[in-house]
Amino acid sequence: MTRRSFIHTAAAATGVLGFPAILRSASPGGQLNIAIIGCGGRGASDMAGVMSENIVALCDVNGKNLDAAAAKAPVAKKFTDFRKMYDTLKDSEFDAVVVATTEHTHAFATLPALRRKKHVYCEKPLTRDVHEARIVTEAAKAAGVATQMGTQIHATNNYRRVVELIQGNAIGPVREVHVWVNRTWGRQSAEDAATYKDIVSVLERPAEAEPVPAGLDWDLWIGPAPMRPYNSVYFPGPKWYRWWDFGNGTMSDLGSHWNDLPFWALNLDAPLTIEASGPPPHPEIAPATMSATYTYGARGAMPPLKLTWYQGQMKPPQWTEKVIPQWPDGVLFVGDKGMLLSNYGKYVLLPEKQFEGFVPPSETIAPSLGHHMEWIQACKTGSPTLCNFAYSGRLTEANHLGNVAYRAGKKLQWDTAAMRIPNAPDAERFLRREYRKGWTLG
Repeated sequence: MTRRSFIHTAAAATGVLGFPAILRSASPGGQLNIAIIGCGGRGASDMAGVMSENIVALCDVNGKNLDAAAAKAPVAKKFTDFRKMYDTLKDSEFDAVVVATTEHTHAFATLPALRRKKHVYCEKPLTRDVHEARIVTEAAKAAGVATQMGTQIHATNNYRRVVELIQGNAIGPVREVHVWVNRTWGRQSAEDAATYKDIVSVLERPAEAEPVPAGLDWDLWIGPAPMRPYNSVYFPGPKWYRWWDFGNGTMSDLGSHWNDLPFWALNLDAPLTIEASGPPPHPEIAPATMSATYTYGARGAMPPLKLTWYQGQMKPPQWTEKVIPQWPDGVLFVGDKGMLLSNYGKYVLLPEKQFEGFVPPSETIAPSLGHHMEWIQACKTGSPTLCNFAYSGRLTEANHLGNVAYRAGKKLQWDTAAMRIPNAPDAERFLRREYRKGWTLG
């Protein structure tokens, strides 16, 4: 990794590329006062990651989650509606917010904190759609606070070593990347169902209502989405994320982790074009199997790039032709001088015989303090976070655009400045949605 490329990465994190300096906590070195929104599932894990600080407020629409969290932070104020939490808490009572709700309420829980210049850690994906991602990114820029998306794999040493190798030209200029995941949580075809075991088998929206579990405020859980009767195909998580009203399926969920690596290593930003393939899109349920191909322009000395995402039954040609190891999930960088194959925990340079005796470059990206601790230190000192909203907002937009292309059934030309699709304006309906009465991002 060159010194220049490392400075570029650090600049993106610290605000040199147009973001204001990060606001520091009022008491650097002391404990942060943190509010937790979403206390179950990932929220419980995120809360554990920030327990070194002072938890002052807890919010969850599920009473069981709220009570479990309160047992660990007994002096924290409890809320079921984060809108009431924000109305109740004074600025002097909290410094930062952790958001771990379902993704269709991420923007609603995050924006009030940013507008009050509070530091924010938000689970991935950052938002439900492209429109929300842009709003949150711009609000973070205006706030100048420490932000981090919950892409925990970004903190691993393996990702750091891969970035150094790619940016250090170990395989030459990279013009092609393939990213694939084995998960098929979505609307399964007969082929999917025969090959994989889904967490719940569902092909259509259920017509029948089921009793709402004790302690769950279903109206608040639905939030800005269109109301529908409670059914166990939506709750508890992660069942909900296959439904377009609440999430975006495997693409936005695992894309946040797997597309993160080429985004980081190759300094990616907005794609020029996006096209997708797969079974006919369903109006309500994301697909189990699909593929999306992005083209990117040159970035400095890096050449134009084609990146293809595959999920479920689809795999890159190098995999199906057994040119590379048959890893169930992976990222394959194809360079002019060789290939690099990586997953979360390991990488290999290919062909292996060609790289015998290869000496990797010196490590230039320091080990992470831990994804949560990196954010906590940034809140207190203004140090950079590598998954700040300036970076993760662009990653989230790109992932969502893969689903937009899939749902539109067309190759899209993307005008990122105007947030328009000039060759297929009808596809723009998938960039955003109308919200249920009582919910607004205004």
